[in-house]
Amino acid sequence: MAFDRRRSRFKKRVCRFCGNKEINVDYKNIDLLRNYVSETGKIEPRRATGTCAKHQRLVSNEIKKARQMALLAYVVD
Repeated sequence: MAFDRRRSRFKKRVCRFCGNKEINVDYKNIDLLRNYVSETGKIEPRRATGTCAKHQRLVSNEIKKARQMALLAYVVD
């Protein structure tokens, strides 16, 4: 039997923000930012969300701003 190399490969995700330029990442957009925070209140990593490095930095900074303004909680009860 020949080793099937295609079996171990997976489809590369496209960044949600690179694909749709109309989505605005802002600390006031709480509904969008909640998708990038786990149930325990941690910021989700790139490999879990599928965002590129540039937009992951932007999202994490906006989450931190929203926490500072008390729009998002630091820790979930």
